[in-house]
Amino acid sequence: MTERQALKKQTCFALYSTSRSFTAAYRPLLDSLGLTYPQYLVLLLLWEQDQASVNELGEALQLDSGTLSPLLKRMETAGLIRRHRAAEDERRVQVELTDDGVALHQRVTSVQQELAAKAGITAEEAEQLCQILAKLNNSLRDNL
Repeated sequence: MTERQALKKQTCFALYSTSRSFTAAYRPLLDSLGLTYPQYLVLLLLWEQDQASVNELGEALQLDSGTLSPLLKRMETAGLIRRHRAAEDERRVQVELTDDGVALHQRVTSVQQELAAKAGITAEEAEQLCQILAKLNNSLRDNL
């Protein structure tokens, strides 16, 4: 086995272990807000766009409907979002934030700042990393 084949040299393992560490770092911060990490991702998207269809959320977050539907149901029960049929096409379900969901945005800012401090990289490094990961993700998805 070559050094290049070693576990510590594998991009896939670096991504896997970093993802687990990120999720673990987020967990106590999000628990204090009553959120799971996937719920946090839904909220991030809705704070950006105000509303989105279930299909748009699934595509943007790369989640299938079997994962997304129960997640949205729990968020609706918690009073963070509201789901309704689109007037122009009743087959489409729209998701929008409630007042409580909008208000949570301010509290999340401290979570993001705290995690950034824990990450140990600069804002510029984080931006570069996001660009590289997006390129990698897009290339892999295009070749599935």
